[in-house]
Amino acid sequence: MLELKKGIDILSTVGAVKTIDEARSIFEKNMDAANLAKISKIKNEEALLKVANAISMCQPKDVFVISNDPADKQWVKDWSIEKGEEKPLAMKDHTIHFDLPEDQARLVKQTFYIVNEDEKISALAKKELRSESFEYLKKNMTGIMKDTTMMVGFFSRGPVGAKAAIPAIEISSSTYVLHSGDILYRNCFEKFDAEVERYGLFLTNVHSEGLNRPEDVPNARIYMDRSWLTTYSTFCTYAGNTLLLKKGNHRFAVDLATYMGVEKELSEHMFLTGMTGPGGRKTYFAGAAPSGCGKTTTAMVGSDFIGDDLCQLWLEDDGTVRGINPEKGIFGIVEDVNLEGDPYLMKCLREEGTEVIWSNVCIDENNVPHWVGNGEESPKKGFNFQGEWFEGKKDANGKDIPISHANSRCTLENSSIDNYNEAAAEDPAGVKVKVVTYSGRDANTMPPVWAAKSADEGVAIGASIVSKATATEIGAVGVNRQPWANAPFIPGDLADYMNAQFKFFNSKKLSEEGTPVMAGLNYFLTHEARGSKEPGILGEKKDVKVWLGWLELYAHGDVEAIETPIGFIPKYEDLKRLFDGISKEYPKSLYDMQFAFYVDNIVARLDLQKEAYTKEGGIPARLFEIYDAQKADLLALKEKFGAVVSVEQLMEA
Repeated sequence: MLELKKGIDILSTVGAVKTIDEARSIFEKNMDAANLAKISKIKNEEALLKVANAISMCQPKDVFVISNDPADKQWVKDWSIEKGEEKPLAMKDHTIHFDLPEDQARLVKQTFYIVNEDEKISALAKKELRSESFEYLKKNMTGIMKDTTMMVGFFSRGPVGAKAAIPAIEISSSTYVLHSGDILYRNCFEKFDAEVERYGLFLTNVHSEGLNRPEDVPNARIYMDRSWLTTYSTFCTYAGNTLLLKKGNHRFAVDLATYMGVEKELSEHMFLTGMTGPGGRKTYFAGAAPSGCGKTTTAMVGSDFIGDDLCQLWLEDDGTVRGINPEKGIFGIVEDVNLEGDPYLMKCLREEGTEVIWSNVCIDENNVPHWVGNGEESPKKGFNFQGEWFEGKKDANGKDIPISHANSRCTLENSSIDNYNEAAAEDPAGVKVKVVTYSGRDANTMPPVWAAKSADEGVAIGASIVSKATATEIGAVGVNRQPWANAPFIPGDLADYMNAQFKFFNSKKLSEEGTPVMAGLNYFLTHEARGSKEPGILGEKKDVKVWLGWLELYAHGDVEAIETPIGFIPKYEDLKRLFDGISKEYPKSLYDMQFAFYVDNIVARLDLQKEAYTKEGGIPARLFEIYDAQKADLLALKEKFGAVVSVEQLMEA
């Protein structure tokens, strides 16, 4: 179980500020009159003590408070250019930020949960005892901001007033972090006290890049203190490690949902997007996928885009599942973003009118950004994540250095994207989620789309995601299990998280109309896995619209489906009509390749999951019942038809 405020609060212990009078004294010593006036508007004493202790620990030369005044936001942008964390590019309101070459992705081996004695956490996570973390933070964060300015922002992770929106404080010496925070999150300075009173708590984040030297990165740490809902980050600048409002606070949101919101809410690594169906109806999807597995592309396919990365879900009193995006912008991977597959995003990236922070792409001599897979002619030289770059440049191992890092990013507000439904995204009531999808990088097993036969089997789809390691994680290799695409961000026991999933999607509070369809997606099935000598995957980016389109029809009972041991799959005729709608040929031979069952591969996947979960304590028995039933039915198919079962044979069965 999660127990809040257990053990020492490291921040207040190191900072040693105990009373509100001491806090105000700290503010007077470190803030000018303008910033004192701003901080005086925050009345929540616990929040003021958090800020004061961060100042006392980090010892900045001064403190800048970011209010709702646009002048404060502009100050951060201007200081970021002057400080050198960002540089202006040729296009108006575009800047470039370069992380250190050693700090270009999540530092998974240096990311820890701070735990108390005998505290259980996810078997897929790393932990450190509170006493050890205290010693590290006392040594390394004391005085870490000397000669720099500390910035303090007050944000909401979701539309202000939404049931699942969580207020949070972001404290950093990095202008890039606070500039990114302003783009991605809602500044709630004026309503912070009211939001804390509404939700009952707030999250705290403290970061400093230190001297920002390569030799410091091995000593970097990213800590999540579950008991005190406080994150710490040192000696790094990559936003996935430093913008703690994002994945750091997402971990806390998962904890709060798992242990304090059972059968009420979930916090997921999901996109939110709406599809327009027959008669103009709007059907909203929430979809999980690990980083680098097409989540942003899928979200952008929707006619009513809401968000591409994180999602807070809750059960509303009317029996529906509601969702909000904690963010209001995207921190998106740009590799392979191009006009054909991502027209809305490319318009923002290549036409004036959008504020964009680029990171770790190549900047040519005309101050224009370039990246791998953009579908454009690349320059022969420029400046990228490794410094001066030219075509054919090799790294220390003799490998070609690509024009951009595989985890290079763009940060921009969703409101700049043409298919963004801002009214729906900012509505505190959230959107009604009718379809929930799960996907990963599966080259040889599952079909492009299938719908679960029950809520329990839908939970099992989420629990069974696998994904090839991507450039978003330093130190991760091979093919990994990625339960719910949320595994890196589940602090507690996986059994507790799974139990919360089963209870949420089986809740008696759900109405029949409000119960979502749960489904699997797989864009990465290859020709090779289906006996073809052609290279690459069995499809392309624009096919995503068809898979979502079929689920939209299925969710409303507009199409029939073929029942199989793993769930329901589409009929060819329905997919053919949807492909016609995107002006693409869809031969029956391709359908047969995509939806045939290679039974041994599916069974091996089930065995992999069962073996892994068997090692976990307390996993709900229902999961193993589902795996065993599916395996038995698949083996019966194999006995009747052989190792490869065609769609016609599935229909016969």
